[in-house]
Amino acid sequence: MLTDLVVRNMVLIDELALEFGGGMTVLTGETGAGKTLLTQAVGLLAGGRANPG
Repeated sequence: MLTDLVVRNMVLIDELALEFGGGMTVLTGETGAGKTLLTQAVGLLAGGRANPG
């Protein structure tokens, strides 16, 4: 289970630290807020490839 996520120097995010509690976590926010960036960061942790473009 993912309990913590720290993202540094990823596109628009200088530094972000999140702690996840038990149960379901939902990401919400305005367009351009960085929701997709967070899901991409988790994908990289899971072994996904970074898109250099």
